[in-house]
Amino acid sequence: MNLTSLPNSGRPKRLAVLGSTGSIGVSTLDVARSLPERLKIIGLAANSRWETLAEQCREFQPKFAVITDPESLAAADRSAFPRDTQLFGGEEGIVRLATDAETDVVVSAVVGAAGLHGTWAAVEAGKTVALANKETLVVAGPLIMGLATKTGSRVLPVDSEHSAVFQALTGHTAGDVARIVLTASGGPFRGKKARELEDASPEAALKHPTWQMGPKITIDSATLMNKALEVIEARWLFGLRPEQIEIIIHPESMVHSFVEFADGSVLAQLSPPDMRLPIQYALLYPERVSGPAKRLDWKTLSTLRFEPPDRETFESLELGFEVARRGGSCGAVLNAANEAAVGRFLGGAIGFLDIARSCRAVLDAHDFEPAPSLGRLLALDRWARQEVARWKRT
Repeated sequence: MNLTSLPNSGRPKRLAVLGSTGSIGVSTLDVARSLPERLKIIGLAANSRWETLAEQCREFQPKFAVITDPESLAAADRSAFPRDTQLFGGEEGIVRLATDAETDVVVSAVVGAAGLHGTWAAVEAGKTVALANKETLVVAGPLIMGLATKTGSRVLPVDSEHSAVFQALTGHTAGDVARIVLTASGGPFRGKKARELEDASPEAALKHPTWQMGPKITIDSATLMNKALEVIEARWLFGLRPEQIEIIIHPESMVHSFVEFADGSVLAQLSPPDMRLPIQYALLYPERVSGPAKRLDWKTLSTLRFEPPDRETFESLELGFEVARRGGSCGAVLNAANEAAVGRFLGGAIGFLDIARSCRAVLDAHDFEPAPSLGRLLALDRWARQEVARWKRT
């Protein structure tokens, strides 16, 4: 990753926020609201929540707004949007927003593989991308990072764990690193065994102890699939070998990751569980200024616990390390299978432990390709979803 600083142009950075009505998008707008002299919203995009999007547009007066869902676009009341905001639809609108000449930074905050299209367009256009959509690198990490090298695009992490690694790596290269350790809260089922989770309900899985997130990523936290995906993301984002990446459970969610260097020194990044901090760091990098994120209160910080993850109960972790080792078509298949399985679990069609089981079955069944094209990855994404749709509760 290129850590070269950019000169300050003296004007606010102009942001396009893909997924502005989701949790990361809302936090991004909060950062922009707090720092109007440094950040300006030029475009906002949402899938279906057009009323919320319109409200955001009335506040920030962007040049563009995009509604990707056709039915929601047709239902949207154009008079609810500012007169000077141009309203577009579909993936074409996302491309228009992500590649516009006035856009400086594209915040990729769309959940799941759906975020790949906008991220690809932004990277292809040479934009700086604040990447909250880990699935982009899980599905197409080598292609995305190779394209970024070709176009001069900068991909900066927004995930709290990868932001922590990125901050610790400032002034260093991958060659200086012995290993990185990604921390995990453990989710709502930390300490539980598989026999206790056979009948775990969606309601229980959605009760995360420290973070407020959307339903998909909250379920991923409960299965620890989010850590599996983060292992794959870190492998491509930082150019590390899979054996250089480890995971540790840290319930307090104060230490967001460790970097151990070749000389034995370890750097960690600490802050309260508040996504506005890594978002702000990606948007303003390399500047650090006072913003809206919560501050660490050292007087109340009495205990920091760390423990190894239970890989027998949380089988998703091994899937992540396996995919990081194999590469190729595996990431697209695992990600699509997981998204489909989470949806079926939330709908009551399969059990909690079936999420990892179905992902394992589909990953094992697919025809591995070591260097697939983007088109092939998208085809495998569709195939994996169809396979999970046939999975029966075990």
